[in-house]
Amino acid sequence: MQAYVEVIKTAFLVFPLIAFLISLPFILWQYHKYGSISFWRALIIYSFVFYLTCAYFLVIMPLPTVNEVAAMTSPRTQLIPFKFVVDFFEHTSLNVMDIRTYLPALSESYFFVPLYNILLTLPFGIYLRYFCKCNLRQVAIGTFLLSLFFELTQLSGLYFIYPRGYRLFDVDDLLLNTIGGIIGYAVARPLVRVLPDPDKITEVTREKSKIVSGLRRSLAFSLDLVLCLIGGLFLEIILPSEVGGFWPISLAIAIYYFLLPIPLNGSTLVEKFLNLRVVDTNMRTNFWRMWLRRVVFIAMYIILPEVLLRAWGAFALSQNGYVLSTFFVVAGLLLYFGATSIRFLFTAEPMLYEKLSKTRLINTLEPTRSEPDAK
Repeated sequence: MQAYVEVIKTAFLVFPLIAFLISLPFILWQYHKYGSISFWRALIIYSFVFYLTCAYFLVIMPLPTVNEVAAMTSPRTQLIPFKFVVDFFEHTSLNVMDIRTYLPALSESYFFVPLYNILLTLPFGIYLRYFCKCNLRQVAIGTFLLSLFFELTQLSGLYFIYPRGYRLFDVDDLLLNTIGGIIGYAVARPLVRVLPDPDKITEVTREKSKIVSGLRRSLAFSLDLVLCLIGGLFLEIILPSEVGGFWPISLAIAIYYFLLPIPLNGSTLVEKFLNLRVVDTNMRTNFWRMWLRRVVFIAMYIILPEVLLRAWGAFALSQNGYVLSTFFVVAGLLLYFGATSIRFLFTAEPMLYEKLSKTRLINTLEPTRSEPDAK
């Protein structure tokens, strides 16, 4: 039992890293599919990931050394179905004719190991029925495939990191794990009545998506900028060496922000993926206003800071006020970008460049059939 507790402690320590790695793909997918992020859906998915992390670590840990595995001579596979039943009767203190041996037999490893194999995948069956709405057949197949993955992981010596499998590939584990998933399917029935309905979660999330959140537009802006910079680097590589300086990145900005949105009906690549579109005050795609929006944005957040920095440099050199002027200019820019970033990220209010260009970002996600305005 102590070994199992230690493995779960390890999973607790590793889970924050796994959660961090999956957060961006998770957020992107949620905005792409639902247009918003639901606390309940995030809680369910991250708890599912934590469960899978614990289950996986219970299968592979504790990790032996390579030399220990190389010296092993034990069998690698056990292919006789229901051997765990025979072992229970042969190797425990159970005497069918003596009722006093029943409880002691249930406390021995030949009972607990099969029980743990059932409990290992019981939550998997619950998740599949509750959140994925799988039927019994799908749960059984899904649990069997998960168990097969675990067993092949053991048989391959952790994907051939070790010279041989350091744990037994046991056909009984496949059976017991699959039984565990089926029991989980049955246990999920009363839980479904208590836990939040996934369909209701989707409806609420879709309703929230009608207001473009600060996080959603900030994510679109950041990823658009990354793609634009990648495009600039690509152009710098393929363009002749004489074409340098600001030309590659300027051309990338022109293509990405001004030309590409035309066939995409007013959206950049990232905005299209996140179900966002730039429209005017009449909720129509207006390319002139869209271009004005881009120009004002570039002027406010790229050209203006650059002009201020150059002006500061000239003033500092001519007036010998380098230290003091540096403080004021840097403080002013930090205040400017800090206030703008907070407003951009944490509110859904229109920004100054949106007011000047009379444009806004809207949600383009189609409503679900269960929503009243669906046709």
